[in-house]
Amino acid sequence: MVDQAFVQLAVAVGLGLLVGLQREWTAPHVAGIRTFTLITLLGALCGQLVNVVGGWIVAAGLLAVAAMLIVARETMQRRDDLQFGLTTQTAAMVMYVAGVTLVLLGLEVGAVVGGAVAVLLQWKQPLHGFVQRIGQQDLRAIIQLALIALVVQPLLPDRAWDPYGVVNPYRIWLMVVLICGISVAGYFIYRFVGARAGTIVAALLGGVISSTATTVSYSRRSKKAPAAAGRAAFVILAASTVVFPRILLEVLVVAPEVLPQIVLPLVTVMGLMTVLSAGLYLLPATAEEQQVEIDDDPAQLKAAVAFGLLYALVLYAVAAAKEHFGETGLLLVASLSGLTDVDAITLSTAQLIQSGHVSTDTGWRMILTGIMSNLAFKVVAVAVLGPPRLFFRILVVFGISLAGGGLILALWPAVA
Repeated sequence: MVDQAFVQLAVAVGLGLLVGLQREWTAPHVAGIRTFTLITLLGALCGQLVNVVGGWIVAAGLLAVAAMLIVARETMQRRDDLQFGLTTQTAAMVMYVAGVTLVLLGLEVGAVVGGAVAVLLQWKQPLHGFVQRIGQQDLRAIIQLALIALVVQPLLPDRAWDPYGVVNPYRIWLMVVLICGISVAGYFIYRFVGARAGTIVAALLGGVISSTATTVSYSRRSKKAPAAAGRAAFVILAASTVVFPRILLEVLVVAPEVLPQIVLPLVTVMGLMTVLSAGLYLLPATAEEQQVEIDDDPAQLKAAVAFGLLYALVLYAVAAAKEHFGETGLLLVASLSGLTDVDAITLSTAQLIQSGHVSTDTGWRMILTGIMSNLAFKVVAVAVLGPPRLFFRILVVFGISLAGGGLILALWPAVA
């Protein structure tokens, strides 16, 4: 116990030095490197004394720190005739609480709080610059996203309301939040990073988060700005390509011994889609594409809600088909499951291969069939939600991808 107490005090000193060092570079300042270190150390000591004298000592310490900071601020203002903000004083009080947290809630929590304070203080200029650059439209998009994610989402019941146990309002609305989040993120990426670099970042993020949601978001965006079809096509295809590394990672986590047996055919299709993505990216942008206007509805809330309803309908249809066919038509089940969720069919199939209920050869074919089914679903989504220019490009590149996947399924030798 004594050793743990010394570790807590040492971490408190380190965090205080980190934040205090940052404050030393601001002039003038009410508290510097020594003061922040002592305040954080005081918090840790008060936390250690809770079990000895009671919790009142933490409150007393916080009041003492607050009083000291107020007196120091008023004294410096009268002496130097300077105006001080509240950032340093607030940071000092948070660091006191961080010191207490190191003891009462664990080193990890306290360290995260202290590190976050240092980062926020250091990012003053970028954060203020971001605030100065956003307008009313940007703020409305952020508020909309916060509303549906932080207010509506927690209120929805996290349970299924249908006989098959798949229509879960909480999880379906989560897809709506994902689509709006990707739309808002893509909007800000284009505004602050630039169209060319923004497409790469958007594609990578879209593939990691949800390639289906990315497809819906960029289809709707290019519907309002058809000149952006070239960039939208690249983002949709590249995000769908990023799905392959993601599902291989999922297999590695849940069934690592299965991965070497199924990786080659999947990587082959991924390689084909990577080449197609590179081709789309390298196509020269027309003057019309370079001058495309930014969407005036960054969150795309109406489109996201409409897709959420469609998503629920497809989930119900897939569950009904599974109930009807059972496990006799595995590839059919895989193709139906892949319409909305590649991860589910990947994880369940990997576990079935590992347990011996499905052969390796059938397993990788199920996974690839699910991926191809998802690609076909995206083509339909683009046809319904996007402009003809985008649909033509997606039809070509996804058509080649589906043809390549079909050849792999038909000609790849059986895997033992």
